[in-house]
Amino acid sequence: MSGKDKLIIFDTTLRDGEQSPGASMTKDEKVRIAKLLEKMRVDVIEAGFAIASPGDFEAVKAVAEAVKDSTICSLSRALDKDIDRAAEAIKPANSGRIHTFIATSPIHMKFKLQMEPEAVIEQAVRAVTRARGYTDNVEFSCEDAGRSELDFLCRIIERVIDAGARTINIPDTVGYAMPEQYAEVFRQLIARIPNSDKAIFSTHCHNDLGLAVANSLAGVMGGARQVECTINGLGERAGNASLEEIVMAVKTRKDYFPVEVGIDTVHIVPASKMVSSVTGFAVQPNKAIVGSNAFAHESGIHQDGVLKHRETYEIMRAEDVGWSTNRMVLGKHSGRSAFRAHLKDLGVEFDSEVALNMAFQRFKELADKKHEIFDDDLLALVKDSQQIVDSDFVKLVSLKVHSETGETPQANLVLDVEGKETPAQASGAGPVAAAFAALESVLKSGAHLQEYAVNAVTEGIDSQAEVNVRLEHEGHVVTGHAADLDIVAASVKAYLHALNTMRALEERLHPEHG
Repeated sequence: MSGKDKLIIFDTTLRDGEQSPGASMTKDEKVRIAKLLEKMRVDVIEAGFAIASPGDFEAVKAVAEAVKDSTICSLSRALDKDIDRAAEAIKPANSGRIHTFIATSPIHMKFKLQMEPEAVIEQAVRAVTRARGYTDNVEFSCEDAGRSELDFLCRIIERVIDAGARTINIPDTVGYAMPEQYAEVFRQLIARIPNSDKAIFSTHCHNDLGLAVANSLAGVMGGARQVECTINGLGERAGNASLEEIVMAVKTRKDYFPVEVGIDTVHIVPASKMVSSVTGFAVQPNKAIVGSNAFAHESGIHQDGVLKHRETYEIMRAEDVGWSTNRMVLGKHSGRSAFRAHLKDLGVEFDSEVALNMAFQRFKELADKKHEIFDDDLLALVKDSQQIVDSDFVKLVSLKVHSETGETPQANLVLDVEGKETPAQASGAGPVAAAFAALESVLKSGAHLQEYAVNAVTEGIDSQAEVNVRLEHEGHVVTGHAADLDIVAASVKAYLHALNTMRALEERLHPEHG
């Protein structure tokens, strides 16, 4: 043992990360990500906001049932109904936590809560007391702590610790703090609150000014012993502190930080790829740790230095964070057992033989067309096959597109609309525009296309195209994803995935119209 304090890694990809517009995840997708986080040895997984919707409740419960080694947490406002719902959702967990919060900044108390400070304190104490009736593991967050008055934070935190909170979160909710200022908040709180030794203090930083990781690490130097973060820095607005950057900073600079982490870092890159694949949020090439260029060297001077001695320009080993597993060695002659085992290494497990067979069939089809297959290809086709469900109200049967120089592109589709084959055709400025126009000529969804993005899954001209489509309809935003060697086919499948998701969402919100 090093004698250093342990830094608890609290991952909120499935809760705060999912709050990014268009980043919604299904229950099964959350379970897949949670299992990989468990394999990574993440200490606490915040699986969702149980009161938010029936779907969120079921997802938290499913994660609590599936994960055995990590603590499973549900967020709740400082309200009885929220806390009761959170407690019910985490009940199956081997180790469960209720994370309750209330705003503490003057601007939030006055304009959002419309409550006096004393009333806020009393509500916080009631919430923690109620949560302690369900579990000893209660976390309390002072929402917008970054703009809260220090004296008030001291008062409310002392009271909630007395009520039984054992983790105190000091979130920079709007990304306003500066590193040294944020560190000083922790120093002052720990020094001034009489019972501060009975709780672990936690950071939770947003990246509005690009300082989420810097602030989180400053908080650690100020005495925080838990960091709340997300894979790829996913999160609403500019995102959250990035788990991979926090972990590798602590691992790499052991000479500087007075803490250590228990994360198995070889799963970082697979987790990054899975979250990116599930949400459709691409990782920028120059993203620290997990970007495709993170360990790439083009400069001749850099290349020469690395060849002579790696540490001249690399402070980490690529294989330590999982880059060594990038190339897939399976081929068209590989069997189901090898296929299943390799997917398991990537954090993907199949819940039925039907799901395995569907993914394996798509793998075989791709292997016949593509000379080299990489893990990114595999994750893309698995996600694509999992999106094909019997409950989809519309499916693609066939697609034919004609595009010729000097001529207006034409698209002819056949759709399966609730079991009935329906032809669709239209023209457009390009083949994708024509295909989308053909879809809308039949489906008339009324949805607005907010974003259309195409990424090459791997290198080379035989790469699959992964398409992400973001649609908005009546205030609801959904994202559709698909991958195919044919860009137009991938685009149509992604658009249909978004429409099917939108349809399912609206049926849950308005079941009487279903």
